[in-house]
Amino acid sequence: MSEIKPDVNKKVNQLREMDARDRWRLIGNWLLDHAMIIIILLMVIYIQIQRPAFLATASIVNIIQLTATRLPIALGIAGAIILTGTDLSAGRVVGLGAFVSAILLQKSDLANRFLAGMGPWPVVIVLVVVMAVGGIVGLVNGFCVAKFKLHPFIVTLSTQLITYGLYLTLSNAAQISNLDASYTSDLVIKPMFRLGNTPVMSYVAFAIIVTAIMWFIWNKTTFGKNMFAVGSNEEAARVSGVNVTMVIIGVFALAGVTYGYTGFIEAARMGASTGTIGLNYELDAIAACVIGGVSFVGGIGKISGVVLGVVLMQLIMSGMTFLGISGNTTYIIKGLVILIACAIDMRKYLTKK
Repeated sequence: MSEIKPDVNKKVNQLREMDARDRWRLIGNWLLDHAMIIIILLMVIYIQIQRPAFLATASIVNIIQLTATRLPIALGIAGAIILTGTDLSAGRVVGLGAFVSAILLQKSDLANRFLAGMGPWPVVIVLVVVMAVGGIVGLVNGFCVAKFKLHPFIVTLSTQLITYGLYLTLSNAAQISNLDASYTSDLVIKPMFRLGNTPVMSYVAFAIIVTAIMWFIWNKTTFGKNMFAVGSNEEAARVSGVNVTMVIIGVFALAGVTYGYTGFIEAARMGASTGTIGLNYELDAIAACVIGGVSFVGGIGKISGVVLGVVLMQLIMSGMTFLGISGNTTYIIKGLVILIACAIDMRKYLTKK
């Protein structure tokens, strides 16, 4: 405390010594940096006033659990954004991962089992398989971006369509249900403890583990440091000896792994694989990343920011449900959130240039 107080006093004195114009500029920059968070918090306050049950224990647990399901995909996409790119294939890779998980983990005693004559695989092996499937899609994305110098928007839009087409071809758009208990109630949706009368499921703990792993990769490995270097200035990173091609491929492959994992969790959480799993997940993730301070200008972003962004996005989604806003209107609001968040992000960049 004795070290912190002089530092605070120093900053207060510096603020006092500024002239009025500089002081207002500093305040304006702070408000701009946190504009989206402030807007969302004001929305949350309004919703809480209108619907007092919004922040009740059961609702908070629901928001935490929704955050846990969407956080891994946001962490994956955040890496692509740090490279000044994006990944539109994410949602459909989640759907493919859910399908693969479901067909390999259906109950063995079903007469109409999708893979007839085959019992459920060991859960750990299935998890590895679906993460590998996602990783392969990510490798394709990264290879095309790095080697052919194609824009990530074009590449991932293409793989989005290819992945969805592959899913439809393999599944015939059929719902795959009746999943084995070793996968669902014994693992992914197993209650760990209760907050009030509401159980907190095990996939929340899994999300914390995934977040910790991603934090370590971003902050404590050479790969993570190189990712930020490439995002900040690709040419400078190349001159410094960074293998830019491998970094780009690695970032997209790692993102694909997180999408596969998300599909594994979603199939168990939903109790089935359907064509709607993964639909527009990438849009929510991109919005969450930008809200959390991951910038499209490249080289800027923190794991804590991504977590905050996902939490705030889920607060918005849950709040709209409490207010009785229709699903159609939800799309409009999501679109506005993405547009405003990106506009503020670019404005921050232009202001600081």
